[in-house]
Amino acid sequence: MIKGITSVAAIASDEGFDRLNSLFRALGFEEGKGWNDSSGRGAAFLAPVGNLELVTGRAPAVPGLLVEVTQLDAVYAAVQGWLAVQSAENVSAAKLTEVAPTHWNSRIFTVDLAPGLQLGFWESENPLHNRPIAVEGDLSAAGKKFAIVVARWNAVITDRLLQGSLDALHRSGCAKDDVEIVRVPGAWEIPSAARTLAESKRFAGVITLGVLLRGETAHYEAIYTEVARGIGQSQQETGIPHGFGVLTCETLEQALDRAGLKAGNKGFEAAIAVIEMASIQGKLAGKN
Repeated sequence: MIKGITSVAAIASDEGFDRLNSLFRALGFEEGKGWNDSSGRGAAFLAPVGNLELVTGRAPAVPGLLVEVTQLDAVYAAVQGWLAVQSAENVSAAKLTEVAPTHWNSRIFTVDLAPGLQLGFWESENPLHNRPIAVEGDLSAAGKKFAIVVARWNAVITDRLLQGSLDALHRSGCAKDDVEIVRVPGAWEIPSAARTLAESKRFAGVITLGVLLRGETAHYEAIYTEVARGIGQSQQETGIPHGFGVLTCETLEQALDRAGLKAGNKGFEAAIAVIEMASIQGKLAGKN
């Protein structure tokens, strides 16, 4: 199996060899194993990704040594800084071009380190260039059914969370008739209802909404731990995505902030997460 590929570049002069080594070290290249004997010198520099490009029919429009980077402008500034140091040490000046666009949807600049030794740095303008291929969910709830379990306790909070979840579902294309809302007395009862709904296999996802305030419940931490455990187990054992919208807050003011006043609406966020996970599960199932 192929492990990697190495392009060996012959440098015409010792000056060019030393300057290229100096620049690569200044830019943070990882050094490989070099060599030095009576026949010459060699230096290896490693990069996470490498390409070997072959051209025929016309001369290449770019330097033979090309380095792909992210944040090209920052690299340009680093090369300028390196050149300033070289100039202060009375090393002959290198020619640096301006950053310019290319016809292949990228930007590039070059630096001439020595006669016949030109190095290019480039960055793709395509945001998806070289990104690893991944399965990602869509934010479309059209044609899917969802259930919402919401606690009545602290309804001034949970009603806001419920409206946030409904807003997310409807904005994502879920029909009103495809949403089933189940009201339970409090947070403790949420896992049981969520499990029953998930086991019915009628829904693409279940959204759980509630609130626990430390000042109102002496056994606050014990209840929260069991509620979180129950919702998690329901999701894992039924295979149906569950959105976690159970707030744990110190005060009523903090809970209001998380229900749409200052810190976003956690009901909306829980619904969006379920919509995306339902899409991911559908795509993964299609790969089997």
